[in-house]
Amino acid sequence: MSRDDVSIVSGYYLSITAEEAFINGVQRPLYLGGLIEQVIKMSGRRATNNRIRGPQSALTDFLASNNISAAQIRDDYERRRRLAQPQAPAEATPDRDEEDSEQEQPVESAEQNKKRKRQEQKAIAKIKQSKDFKRRQRFKAGEPEDDDEVAWDMYKKAKPLPGQLDNCEICNKRFTVTGYSKEGPEGGLLCPKCSKEQEAEKRKDKPKKKAAPRDKRRQTQSNLLDGIISNGAKSLLELCVEKVADHINDIDEFGDLPESLLLRLSQILSKRRVLDSRTLDLFLRPDLDSVAIYDCGKLEVDDYKKIFAIVPKVETLILRNACQFKNEVMMYILERGVPLQHIQLHAANLISNEVWREFFSRQGAQLETIKLAWLDYSLDDNTLSNMVKYCPNTKRLKLQKCFKLGDEAVESIGGLRKLEHLSLSLISPISAEALTSVIKSVGENLRTLCLDRFENADDNVLHALHNRCSRLIKFRLTENDLCTDAGFVQLFTDWSNPPLVSVNLSSSRDVNYAEPDGPDEPTGLASKGLRALMQHSGASLDTLDISSCRHITHETFLDIFSGKRQYPNLRDLNISFLTRIDTLIIAGIFKSCPRMAKITAFGCFNVKDVLVPSGVALIGLPNAQESIVVEGGY
Repeated sequence: MSRDDVSIVSGYYLSITAEEAFINGVQRPLYLGGLIEQVIKMSGRRATNNRIRGPQSALTDFLASNNISAAQIRDDYERRRRLAQPQAPAEATPDRDEEDSEQEQPVESAEQNKKRKRQEQKAIAKIKQSKDFKRRQRFKAGEPEDDDEVAWDMYKKAKPLPGQLDNCEICNKRFTVTGYSKEGPEGGLLCPKCSKEQEAEKRKDKPKKKAAPRDKRRQTQSNLLDGIISNGAKSLLELCVEKVADHINDIDEFGDLPESLLLRLSQILSKRRVLDSRTLDLFLRPDLDSVAIYDCGKLEVDDYKKIFAIVPKVETLILRNACQFKNEVMMYILERGVPLQHIQLHAANLISNEVWREFFSRQGAQLETIKLAWLDYSLDDNTLSNMVKYCPNTKRLKLQKCFKLGDEAVESIGGLRKLEHLSLSLISPISAEALTSVIKSVGENLRTLCLDRFENADDNVLHALHNRCSRLIKFRLTENDLCTDAGFVQLFTDWSNPPLVSVNLSSSRDVNYAEPDGPDEPTGLASKGLRALMQHSGASLDTLDISSCRHITHETFLDIFSGKRQYPNLRDLNISFLTRIDTLIIAGIFKSCPRMAKITAFGCFNVKDVLVPSGVALIGLPNAQESIVVEGGY
């Protein structure tokens, strides 16, 4: 670009600055795009003597190709500058500050002045027609105030619309107004930067709100499914125990906490899966005689040995998920002569049959409780027979999910003449003959009998129970499809056994889904069997589970829970997946069971809009929050 071209373009740019920098008293930004646009508008003017000699720059070539005259641009610049000179202030005040401020005032041409006034008059006329102006006139009725002054005041205070330009109230920076522009302290608008700073200051000065209480519905439902029912606030003891569990990593020792609280803390920490080698030390004291750890998944062999080293007189041992409880740990117990009387091991699969036999032979005479679960590697029929031989004083036996036990092991249990509590849930199918043999051998002293998933048990087993068991308070027979309703009627009719306290006959039903109503002779617990059960034990029942016993009729439920018959001790009832249960039956249950605390009713889709007494937990209904109405208050 030549020097003449630069001076011409610069002069033209300065002329636009002098003329258009201030319009209506507001500064306007200058853009190079505007310069080029003005230059292009003059492309129709053809200048004469436009001959360029020598090398041409890009701008010179552009001006020549569009027939733009540099002389014409210079003449227009000079003309605009002469027009601007008469508008300058004629007098200057003595004060230097005022003189500087006057020099900074924008220069406005006569045409621009007339245009600005026309725009102001249009804006004021529009304001006078607005609702805000008329509303203000009503409020100012009786006051000597000119309408033009009111309209002018409103015009001055009017805020720019989104997309227009304005100056920031704080930093005076030019910015584009948007719908999110914030208002300043004096009513003006703020640029984005000042808006963020103002919001940050407000946040600092504003007091922090207390966090809203979390929705406890999920935890409440979880507690209900775990059998934990609490009405109202928690006790101070429970709150303290939970607070200790929340800060378990900051605690060095529990001190002399009683064993009941240690047990509760162990349950909470095990559920949270935070029990490890460090937290284990909190539960170990030389004066204790019981150790209960419900999640040993993070413990190693040395941790198990540490238990018996610190607590040498432990009599009750409960270890669940004890995956690393190996042969050397069992031999360590025998070497130290630990006086174990009650042992409960879960998933201790790394103990061999030989070590089990050694343990029973040397420790069996003092064992009163044996509970073993989820053993898929060891504990076969021969080992269990060895246990029966060397553990004659065992009163409580529980075998759950022991994969290698069969009929021979079950029959050998009959040798435990002092057995009072028997619970079996085995993987291998057990014949009805083996089960009948055990009941005939030990049934006379049994107080609790739990048989889970004994699919081959038939009416002969129920007949043996009727003849041999006379001290039972708890009976469970689940997931069976061979025992008939007539067999249950025979069991509970004229039974010399006192009324039962806990009964679980869930999933005792025919499994042929091609016949939803079952065979002509009902299989499993049906209407007559339930009537006989409630006639025999209804007055003392505390817990009743008849879920999935789908052959019980609607009329039977209405008759049993009519409100005329009372079951004063029944607190826990499971009627899940009984499709005949409806709102009328649920209402009858509330009338017949004054101490009812928990009803589990999954799959009962005919129960709707039920009124639940206060203090009763009704679990499993679809859309429970919308369909349940609680009566009374806590």
